[in-house]
Amino acid sequence: MSGKRITLRQSQLVFGFGPGAMVDLPTRSVVIGGLDLWHMRERGSWRPVHEPRATAVLETLLRATGRLADDVQLTLRTPPADDEGRSGTGEPPGIEARIFPAWFVARDAETKGDIRRRRLVRWQDLNPKGRADFTDDDGCRVPVTPIRFVAGCHKGHLQDIDWSYAVHVDQPGRCVQPLWLEERGTSGDPASTRITCGCGASLSLRDAQADGRFGKCRGRRPWLNKDDAECGENLRFLTRTATNAYFPQVLTVISLPAAEDELTRLVEGQMDAIDWVTTEAEMTLARRANPSLRAALEGWSDTEIVARVAQLRATGHQTLAKAPKVAEFDLLASGLAEIGTDAPDARLHARTLPRDAWDGDRPRLAPIASVVAVHRLREVACLYGFTRFEAAPTAIDGDLEELHVAVEGAALAHDLDWLPAVEQLGEGIFLRFDPEAIAAWLARPTVTARHEALWSGWERWRQGQAYGDKLRFPNLAYYAMHGFSHALMNEIALDCGYPATALKERLYAVLEEDGPRYGLLLYTASTGAQGTLGGLVAVLPRLGAIAERALDRLALCSGDPICAEHDPDHHSDERALSGAACHSCLLVAETSCEARNLYLDRALTAPTVLTAETALFRD
Repeated sequence: MSGKRITLRQSQLVFGFGPGAMVDLPTRSVVIGGLDLWHMRERGSWRPVHEPRATAVLETLLRATGRLADDVQLTLRTPPADDEGRSGTGEPPGIEARIFPAWFVARDAETKGDIRRRRLVRWQDLNPKGRADFTDDDGCRVPVTPIRFVAGCHKGHLQDIDWSYAVHVDQPGRCVQPLWLEERGTSGDPASTRITCGCGASLSLRDAQADGRFGKCRGRRPWLNKDDAECGENLRFLTRTATNAYFPQVLTVISLPAAEDELTRLVEGQMDAIDWVTTEAEMTLARRANPSLRAALEGWSDTEIVARVAQLRATGHQTLAKAPKVAEFDLLASGLAEIGTDAPDARLHARTLPRDAWDGDRPRLAPIASVVAVHRLREVACLYGFTRFEAAPTAIDGDLEELHVAVEGAALAHDLDWLPAVEQLGEGIFLRFDPEAIAAWLARPTVTARHEALWSGWERWRQGQAYGDKLRFPNLAYYAMHGFSHALMNEIALDCGYPATALKERLYAVLEEDGPRYGLLLYTASTGAQGTLGGLVAVLPRLGAIAERALDRLALCSGDPICAEHDPDHHSDERALSGAACHSCLLVAETSCEARNLYLDRALTAPTVLTAETALFRD
């Protein structure tokens, strides 16, 4: 970037602008470089994120797909941060961003009748000083902006469109006449926008979207130092600013306390330095070689430290025997009066509440078995890949199969040994649902009929997906709890002081051999102190009344009766994945929803104008 620097938050690099993402700048567009191009040599520019469950899960999956070498131990690190007050003279921490696309279009259009046209030029044709304009045939300097259109494939590859080839694909030879972007009318219809050549050949953007128009993908990876071999997929037309240009693949884990005594916390803080230690002699060597480690563990014997390292290592492997959501549910739904430790540096602190403490003595709320006040939690989010055109499936039922599928996305680095992660602190409310109440609800004939309609729509959608043969239909309890979650988030936001966009959900609808697990965690988490302000937990004494108001709002939507009568079996796109759900009733900000606003049906949650027989929560 020739020394020019832009600033992004660390969380942005995990949740939306990681390697392979395209970012718009005032005069050009860039693609964020891969992890090999993240400069983090400056002391203190990053810190390790210790979350053994997330690390072990991703090690297994990445090795299975060949993206992590067998002899490499994966670590998690925060993205690089530049301290403006640093005194070092070496290379500043940061991330390389490469110019992409290399085609530009003139900002000002020439008008000829009802046609507006703008000149297309390559990066090398721009004026070397500033690369912000070019000199036209009349000697005038014309400012430019990056073209909006590029090409990619389902494997995440990305490349410039060879517009000269695309326009002249049916003509022999190579034309050297100038290219223009022409627009007619004001509708924005792709058929009204064309790439034309000075020789008269042209291509409309509608025709450009035809499958195979740009030929086969060449495996280009501009965010890495090395391309793939030609992948063989057809290149697809892609608008670089569209939402389907980049779908980050993020594993989110709620940290669980292994033990919360002083030694455990000290050892966990130094785990990256002593994870290899297995004997007292090795511990002595580690202390001697690392002064900061020696100072941090002063007062504790080598025997005690080695024993605690072994305990944490064993505990980590034990929790990994369960899927992340299963381990989280089992702890939060344990019924313990006190979960974790009430300490400033505790990973998790929660209390199980008696029913009258959350205003739960209401017949309508009988499906909710218990409520847990989560005063403090730690969320670790780790970026491990990305996709284009279609988002990877999420682990909606607690199993890891969806992660196995999702890990087939594009690579973040050529030689992978670490992944970017952020840890966020917050608070939350956990609701455990009664399995017997849900089983009785699922047995209703009306609910069975609703299941058939939703399944039929999902099956129609699945057949058109790249990973369709590996997807599974979510159980119906997920739909009901998901709708309740969105309604409750909207109602709580009016009461707790947090904006609705700050709230997140984590649903547990897991069918295991030892019994089903149904739960919902509503929480807020941020990288600063805002996630622990106490507003969310403070609504608990009024939770019963808030929940009933949320259910009342679902009874009538401003989109009714069209919303209530929506039939998923009449669609083949993502509308086939939901029943009665729209922006007026259930849809929330996608940053708050774990399933991108899919798998929603308020008819399964509360009575609607169409029916009351399918609702989990009835009067």
